[in-house]
Formats: sequence, C-alpha cells, structure tokens
Amino acid sequence: MNDALPTPRYGRLIGVSLGPGDPDLITRRGWTALQSDARWTYPVKKAEERSYALDIVVRAGLAVPADAVELVFPMTRDAVALAKAWARAAARTAELLAEGRDVAFLVEGDASTYSTFRHLARAVRELAPEVEVETIPGVSSFAAAAACADLALAEEDETVAVIPAAYGVSVIDHLLDEFDTLVLMKVKPLMDEILDLLEARDLVATSCFVEKVGSPEERVVKDVASLRGEKVNYLSLLLVQNPKRARGELRRGCRKRAAAAEATTEAAA
Repeated sequence: MNDALPTPRYGRLIGVSLGPGDPDLITRRGWTALQSDARWTYPVKKAEERSYALDIVVRAGLAVPADAVELVFPMTRDAVALAKAWARAAARTAELLAEGRDVAFLVEGDASTYSTFRHLARAVRELAPEVEVETIPGVSSFAAAAACADLALAEEDETVAVIPAAYGVSVIDHLLDEFDTLVLMKVKPLMDEILDLLEARDLVATSCFVEKVGSPEERVVKDVASLRGEKVNYLSLLLVQNPKRARGELRRGCRKRAAAAEATTEAAA
C-alpha cells in the first residue's frame, strides 16, 4: 500500500502588467487575466498598506475579490529582512498555487522591467520547479513618460539607455557620451547632484522630469532646474537627451551585402 501524498497540481503564476498608473493603459490581455478565475495577489510595502498596483485596478472599475492576498515586500536595504520577506512571499504564493488555481500577481508598469515579479517567480520556482509562469507585458513608465511629455525616446539610429539613477553621477556622466537619450529611474536620492551635472553639461533644456506618470498625481516638469532642493516622489524619472553627442560611423549590414553582391556580379562579368 502506497501512503505517499499525491503531488499537487499547481496553477499558473501570472505576472499581470498594469502599466504605470493610467487604467486605460492596461492591455486587453491583462484585462482578460484580471477577469479570469485567477486568485489576485498584489505587493505592499507594509502589511495592510495601500498598494499602488491594486489602486490602478480599482481605478479601472474592477472590484477587489474578497480572497485577494497581499504580499509584503518592505522598502529596506537590510539583507536579512529582505530575504525573510521574499521567502515568506514565495512560500505563500507556492501555497496558493498548490490549490490548483492560477495566481495573478499585479504589477505596476511592465513585469519584465525593474519588477518585483521576476524575483518572485524565481523564488517560487525554487520551491516548486514545475510551476508554469506567464508574463503579460505592459506599458513601461518611461514609455508612458515620453508620450505624456511629447518626447521621442529614440528616432532613426539614435540610442537609448535605461538605468537606475543610483549608479551615481560619474556613471551618468559617462553614459551621456555613449547614448542619445538616458532614462534615469528613481532619481529621488540624487536629484540635486544630477541637476549639477546637467547644468555643467548644458543639458538642462533637453531634460524632462516625470513623476507618478498616468496616476491622478502625475506631474511633468520641463524646467528641471526648478526642482532643486525639492523632495520628489520615489516614483519619478528623468528623460535626458544629448543632441550634441558625437556619434561613430554606423555599420549597415544590408549595404555591405549589397556591395558584396555587386562585386560578385562584376567579377562574374
């Protein structure tokens, strides 16, 4: 007689990207997932605190299911506290998935870009490798910011880099010479230092600050120098364009192939 417990049939873990704040930017695929039978989970910084991701869905007109589950991801640099929080969130998610029902994790912005979801998915798979993960893409904060600021992130052969501002002004200074547009994420801690750099590089006029894009508190500031000394929101970014950047010669493979084909034809003649 075999008394072994049956292996649980896990539901899918679905990362539902909601866009940065405007409910109208939720994709049709994301909307379908929200209205499916999947169990909702959503991130909070502290237990029973408001969730930015959940607020987006509420503003979209959807009622929060009674069985929705919050997962706590504290804003701290304490490695031990973070590890414990991740372990608890992963264990709770795996527990829910073991019921055989899909779990939808609500993600502000895009689930593949600086998102809690990818870390959560890895942690869950360490506990239950057989869990199937689906990621529903969404509108990133910087794409929405460029649109609301009436700016292009890149045109033709221009280059773009997206980095956390926490890398510091020396890295930002270097990258300004390497890319036509820099997207600086989470600029709050270094705002004044970045402004010093932009003024020294004469790039204030080609920079734009966007805060809580798509939300009712959205703010777009093109006079970025006016932000000096201000305590900006955590959910903020800077778009910095460097029109004076010196560019190297482009290699265009299609032209090389055309030249090679022409040379072959001439040789055959």
